[in-house]
Amino acid sequence: MQKPLHILIVEDSEDDTALVLEMLKEHGYRPVHRRVETPEEMMDALRQNRWDVVVSDYTMPHFNALAAMRLIKEACLDIPFIIVTGSIGEEIAVGAMKAGAHDYLMKDNLARLIPAIERELQEAVRRREHRQADEELRNSRQQLRDLAARLDSIREKERAWISREIHDELGQLFTSIKYELSLLRKRISKQEDRPEAKTDIEERLKSMSELVDVAIKTVQKVATELRPGILDDLGLMAAIEWQASDFQQRTGITCRLHSDLNVIQLDREQATAVFRIFQEILTNITRHSGATQVQIEIKEKAGHLYLAVKDNGRGIRNEEIASPKSLGILGMRERVLLLNGEIDIHRGPQKGTQVHLKIPLQGPKGE
Repeated sequence: MQKPLHILIVEDSEDDTALVLEMLKEHGYRPVHRRVETPEEMMDALRQNRWDVVVSDYTMPHFNALAAMRLIKEACLDIPFIIVTGSIGEEIAVGAMKAGAHDYLMKDNLARLIPAIERELQEAVRRREHRQADEELRNSRQQLRDLAARLDSIREKERAWISREIHDELGQLFTSIKYELSLLRKRISKQEDRPEAKTDIEERLKSMSELVDVAIKTVQKVATELRPGILDDLGLMAAIEWQASDFQQRTGITCRLHSDLNVIQLDREQATAVFRIFQEILTNITRHSGATQVQIEIKEKAGHLYLAVKDNGRGIRNEEIASPKSLGILGMRERVLLLNGEIDIHRGPQKGTQVHLKIPLQGPKGE
């Protein structure tokens, strides 16, 4: 049974075309062909049909193999391209192969034509399978990133809800308890009998009041760490300023922030991602750097947000940047990919670590 083969022949000689077709038939193929000899004819052929292979003469009066290969490339097609010519110099043959030809043969020696076609058909199948595998891998990675983004969004919403519940419900409860304790203390202070008992009660009330103060501060701290309300209420710039100030107070590391921005034009999820990246940078500085100073610069340029964080610590090592165990860095990179941004982490020229973040902005520049 003959195997169908769609072959596009770029040739001005009908006799040479007939010879190629006859050889294909002798080797068990049923060629479906079209012969073209001008750019216009070839473009029409590429639009009208799907071709398994192109066999082309090198030079014709109105066309040539190099121009034919350019048309295939412009059409974004991957078709085996074999040059069959009367004469071709070594330099021209090398140039043709570099331009995209898969093989070339002489018309007076066509013994290799069928093996060359069969080999290139197999190679084309392998290239298609490889491209399909790459595409499936890219799609799989994108699906994982989309899933990670979705899970991160859900997690942030849950954090915001828990933060509000802790702050509003528990905060109000402890405030009410403290108020009741204050009233009770006032009533007890009016009692003049048994001064020893009164003193003991007052001490206990004072201790309870102090414990409630501690509980209120703990609630505020937990709620803020879950989801700082300033991020939702005042925006990313204010949240970064607050985080830098809080970082300095907690760690004793001098933190200098330089920016002429008041508003950063990012949507809620983007702002959250940038803020979490900033938090992770500060966390890494606290845990690993041994730094005493941190410089933060935020600016907007050409529709992008630039965030640079530099410390004067020991400096990160290349193996730490590339290590799969550096989960914080991996998390930052994934967040940046979801933002279509770029992040660069490297050791400073003398000491310390530098992190540079570039994120595309949304909307007009904030005033």
